[in-house]
Amino acid sequence: MAPGPGSGADDADEGPSGAGARGPSGGGERLQKVLARTGYGSRRASEELIEAGRVQVNGSTAVLGRRVDPEHDRVEVDGIPVGVRPGLVHYLLNKPRGVVTTADDPQGRPTVVALVPGEPRVFPVGRLDADTEGLLLLTNDGELAHRLTHPSFGVEKEYLAEVEGAPSPASLRRLREGVVLDDGVTAPARASLPAPNLVRISIHEGRNRQVRRMCAAVGHPVIRLVRTRIGPLAERELRPGQWRSLSTSEVRDLGEATALKGVERERRGRT
Repeated sequence: MAPGPGSGADDADEGPSGAGARGPSGGGERLQKVLARTGYGSRRASEELIEAGRVQVNGSTAVLGRRVDPEHDRVEVDGIPVGVRPGLVHYLLNKPRGVVTTADDPQGRPTVVALVPGEPRVFPVGRLDADTEGLLLLTNDGELAHRLTHPSFGVEKEYLAEVEGAPSPASLRRLREGVVLDDGVTAPARASLPAPNLVRISIHEGRNRQVRRMCAAVGHPVIRLVRTRIGPLAERELRPGQWRSLSTSEVRDLGEATALKGVERERRGRT
């Protein structure tokens, strides 16, 4: 949609203060009000973030009194994008077995999108195959979805896998160090054995049916697979097929998890 008059087109000139076309005297909403609405505390707390130079709008450090257009401006706190566009929703679903991770299925199978409200339209963040159960995010927040699924951000997902047989310490070590699959060696993973035939495994890659293939490669095919955590987000109260909206603090925590992974990658690159 083309920006209208006073909506903050991308080619608007930036003043010396970085306040831009919607500076203290421009249109739009006050930045501290927008931040408070998205879960960054009170307006006063949001003002303190701005005064500390921790808030950027369209790549420039914001100043107190800055106004923004939530529909068009990109707002970041400590380098983490903030979903300020009105109408963003974030649903957490406990996906049942047999439901496919898509909006529409040519075979007529039940879909995850049909389990959550139809408006506004949402899409699943990543995929769980039809036989896998557990936590799945659905949203219309494209920025957050990208950061949670792109391999460069490396957000960890945890699974519980009921497997055939009892994995040995050597099998767990192979899972932790990397397993050779037909599409290459997997990245190091976290793996433990809470019960003789139950593997808890955490990965940050997103290959097709990765956990199933990893377990099969070490001689323990998966019988049942459940995703139990997405980054910092876990949920034990939802029954299969149930969903709930994320709180503003949970959305913020997910965004911060992607930023933390970026810091870790930079640290590894320097060592």
